[in-house]
Amino acid sequence: MESTNGGVVFEDFFPAMVEKLGAEGFMKELCHGFGLLMDEEKGVITFESLKSNAEVLGLQDMSDEELRCMLREGDLDGDGALNEMEFCTLMFRLSPALMKTSRKWLMEAIVGSS
Repeated sequence: MESTNGGVVFEDFFPAMVEKLGAEGFMKELCHGFGLLMDEEKGVITFESLKSNAEVLGLQDMSDEELRCMLREGDLDGDGALNEMEFCTLMFRLSPALMKTSRKWLMEAIVGSS
């Protein structure tokens, strides 16, 4: 991600990561990413934990308002923080190509479990 003219440009590497790691490996990496960003005491990603770990994601140049906007975008339950499910959902929503691929994974999982 890089910040340009007040907006954020996102380069979508997720499909390539899925190709390399497989669906299960990719989900493990997302969970690992959540763990790097979360507040250890609260078990969720807060503004403070996101800001203090922004460099891990290459987001060190983002303003406080841009970071808060990211949190609001993913905060489905309105508690001002991201739990692991909200974080993973946000990551999928940021990747249109991954959204299409996830439907394929779902069908494979359903067919494979029957």
